[in-house]
Amino acid sequence: MQTPMPDEPSHRTPTEDPPYRVYGPERGGGRKGGGSGGRTGGGSGDRPYPDGGGPAYKVYRSLPRGLRSRLRGEDDLAPGRGPRLPRRGGGLGAGAGLPWWRRQLRPRRLVLWVLGLIVAWLALSLVLFVISAQQQSGSIPASVSAALTPGGNMLTGTDTVLVIGTDQRPKGSKEPGAFAGGIRSDTMMLWRIGGGTSRRLSIPRDTVVPIPGYGTTKINAAYSYGGPALAIKTVENLTGVKINHVIIVNLANFPKFIDDIGGINVKTGRICSNISGGVKNGGFSLFLGPGVHHLDGRDALTLARTRENSCNAASNDLTREGYQQEILNSIKSQLLTPSTFFRLPWASWDAPQAVRTDMGGFTLLTLFAGAEMGGSAPTQILQQNHLPLPDVQSPSGQAAIHRAVNRLMNG
Repeated sequence: MQTPMPDEPSHRTPTEDPPYRVYGPERGGGRKGGGSGGRTGGGSGDRPYPDGGGPAYKVYRSLPRGLRSRLRGEDDLAPGRGPRLPRRGGGLGAGAGLPWWRRQLRPRRLVLWVLGLIVAWLALSLVLFVISAQQQSGSIPASVSAALTPGGNMLTGTDTVLVIGTDQRPKGSKEPGAFAGGIRSDTMMLWRIGGGTSRRLSIPRDTVVPIPGYGTTKINAAYSYGGPALAIKTVENLTGVKINHVIIVNLANFPKFIDDIGGINVKTGRICSNISGGVKNGGFSLFLGPGVHHLDGRDALTLARTRENSCNAASNDLTREGYQQEILNSIKSQLLTPSTFFRLPWASWDAPQAVRTDMGGFTLLTLFAGAEMGGSAPTQILQQNHLPLPDVQSPSGQAAIHRAVNRLMNG
């Protein structure tokens, strides 16, 4: 048990600072020349110089430790306390004298926090996308799966997807011609995608083709006669291309998804469009001058549906097919913008609900990833001399189909 020093009180209150011992250099030549080698001379033991002489000494005290000490307001350099001890690497550090919460915001730690938030935001978006896609996976008839050819992984391999847009109006629409039955395909597009490839071929709705079991008529009637399964079979017979997946655009949710990503930029000529009598009659209207335009969801859908353009008599169904492909390219570009990153959870939830497809969450996710990897696809439309094919079974029609399909599959 250690005996207290003669000048040290045996008891002190908890609020008093503990005494400190100050040691000076040895007198009398140290241990070698001073016999027993008293440290302060005069046989006074470990006591400091009584007359206050001798060299000056710095008195050090340990820093307050723990959060409670900091919350009590104890400062690292409070009066009566020694300076802060150097860090192990030397120096007092850049945060000396700053509040504890500011000393935590060092550049390296701040970068790690930002990266952690980005990863968490992406993970949340991914989970929402997969859940939403799984909820939509049962919306395709079982006959569709039987009509499709199994595909692979669109991150490393290449699949062919049939994109179908129908003329069914959104539920509750007051647009003239809205109906629930007898739906025809308003758009048909083959999309070769995956493994760094992204190429598309639009098939105009007025293309006259043989429809199995129903004779020769316009290709858009196939969906009305037998749904997506017959549409798949008709397109395969026309092109000779096996289809791996199908996407049916949902007009009710398509504008919402466009709004989620902040709209899109599309370059157009002069547009004067009144669909189903225009806005005054419950339809849709769109008026644009030549140039690049930022479109919200409703205007993007109106442009995608515009066949008759009163400002340009040369506009036809082929012109509309070109605008539809531009819209898809613009969506792909918009997904990579910083503004879309902050909207990503909402866009991830609504994207699967804008379509009906045979693809589950993971497969649909690989399609989106494949679209980004493949870049913007050039516009390609099945046509002859800038007009829909007059006769796909004629030698000239077969030659046009062969050229278009070869470009789709091989670039």
